[in-house]
Amino acid sequence: MNRDHLEGGLRHLRGRAKTAAGALRGRPGDQFDGAYDQAAGAAQYAYGEARDAVRDLRDGGEHLVEEVRARFRQASDRSQALANEALERGQHYREQAVRRSRHLAARAAENRGTTLALVAAVAFGLGWLARPTR
Repeated sequence: MNRDHLEGGLRHLRGRAKTAAGALRGRPGDQFDGAYDQAAGAAQYAYGEARDAVRDLRDGGEHLVEEVRARFRQASDRSQALANEALERGQHYREQAVRRSRHLAARAAENRGTTLALVAAVAFGLGWLARPTR
């Protein structure tokens, strides 16, 4: 868990509370602000998840590389060939981690507007339904 993960979750919850309070009070501005905070919190939470996933992949790749280096020191010519193969795999895993992290970050950025629009529409609908009737 990282800072973005925690702060994004908290911001999302604050946005939900603000949206609900705005709906109860009949204040569309508060509802919109709450929906914005919800969407921004969800995006920041997703970014934190992506960072954690990348770190886990990187740590796993580094662990494999270190294990192979220790075996290389103890083995003969055959171990040198195995070490080269493992280093290539480690680089491949690192490249995959970088590519996946960029993809996750792009998805989070792409879905930020969609999420904001969806939350705003739901908040508006709830506010419309909760409005006082005459």
